Amino acid sequence: MALIVQKYGGSSVADAQKVMNVAKRIVREKDKGNDVVTVVSAQGDTTDHLIEMAKEINSHPSKREMDMLLSTGEQISISLLAMAVERLGYPVISLTGPQVGIKTSSVHSNARIISIDITRIKKELQKGKIIIVAGFQGVDENNDITTLGRGGSDTTAVALAAALKADFCEIYTDVDGVYTADPRLVPQASKLKYISYDEMLEMASLGARILHNRSVELAKKYRVPLVVKSSFGDNDGTYVKEVEKVEDKMVVTGVAHDTNVARIAVLGIKDKPGMAYKLFDLLAKNNIDVDVIIQSIGREEDKDISFTVSSSNLEKALELIKENLDYLEARGVKYRDNVAKVSIVGAGMVNNPGVAALMFEALAEANINIGMITTSEIKVSCLINEEDVEKAVKAIHDKFQLHKIHQ
Repeated sequence: MALIVQKYGGSSVADAQKVMNVAKRIVREKDKGNDVVTVVSAQGDTTDHLIEMAKEINSHPSKREMDMLLSTGEQISISLLAMAVERLGYPVISLTGPQVGIKTSSVHSNARIISIDITRIKKELQKGKIIIVAGFQGVDENNDITTLGRGGSDTTAVALAAALKADFCEIYTDVDGVYTADPRLVPQASKLKYISYDEMLEMASLGARILHNRSVELAKKYRVPLVVKSSFGDNDGTYVKEVEKVEDKMVVTGVAHDTNVARIAVLGIKDKPGMAYKLFDLLAKNNIDVDVIIQSIGREEDKDISFTVSSSNLEKALELIKENLDYLEARGVKYRDNVAKVSIVGAGMVNNPGVAALMFEALAEANINIGMITTSEIKVSCLINEEDVEKAVKAIHDKFQLHKIHQ
């Protein structure tokens, strides 16, 4: 007997028929003699609908109250799915994040899981029940409901799989695996049979919407075996695992893109020690993540620092910097929000010189200008104009002939 943790996204349970289809998948796993814990997201556009409802009442609601509201979306899903499993004749129980013992930090709307008390789950499993868990939520030290931010249900599933030492964590979504590029942009993109934790983490961080980066971080840390599958078919998915042999590592595994990007330039910062610290410490204390950073060569007395943030954090970051220009000893701030990031990822890049040059060649041939560049051992990212994203992804994918990948 194995213990399987499954996760179904909002599109997988968007209506009554899809809820019943998911229920049938769950009981099929139970019929194999396995214990099943299923994590579910809010149905379809429920979260967006709840956000719109909140805005009709209060344009700037507190994050605590938003967590209270948004957590109801997952509760609708788990209760409906439990009813569907019940209709099929199987013992089942639905549990919210707090009921299942997920303790988090108190950062509302972007909480981190601190611990999971698996006592309740173990008790229900011993009774032979299928367990349906609300993703995306937990409870903090004040007994307040918290939410885990974008992709939180993925994080819930992987964290539960780690805590329970599950044999597998299956992530079901509306695609049948991880591709070398978004197949909506590149129809000839290849589906990968496997991808390493590090490659998947980079892909997730760089804009691929298959798995959230925090869930991949947890999977890598606790060696949780992951597989990404479609909830609408029975095809083999993509396995996320550690690739040990150097010869098994492809030079470039995929191309990712992200349009949720904005560039900020802080101008005329005094050219002396500690100024970068003051800027990025200010942003960090306000929970603003920064990605690509470039510091200009100093002029006689000052320099400019450019960096990227998510588009959703742009307004907050600009307001914060403008309020603290004197503290930062800066002359001003500029921004661009019509930018995007395109990246290549591959565990084999570290041993293959010239990969970055090949990417730049592809962009040059497509007449695409590069704004900023950042690299690591397994990725190269370029900031480009947002209007060039589709052209850039196709050009890079073709240059590396990723459509020919056969694992």
